[in-house]
Amino acid sequence: MLDERFIMHRYKATRFATVVCVVLIAVFFFYEYIAHRAIRWDLFIILCATGVAKVGAMIYYRRMN
Repeated sequence: MLDERFIMHRYKATRFATVVCVVLIAVFFFYEYIAHRAIRWDLFIILCATGVAKVGAMIYYRRMN
């Protein structure tokens, strides 16, 4: 049986991990751009996809609750 605290803990941990992931990818992307004047499109695509997924999930859960 799942406890409500377990679900909230899992939700908060996933939210925190997503934010950390976006920040780290953004740091790597801007480091490559500033240090080497090169745009790493792979990092940019992952950054955008993670950001869109996070915002999309926030909008979805906001409307459903």
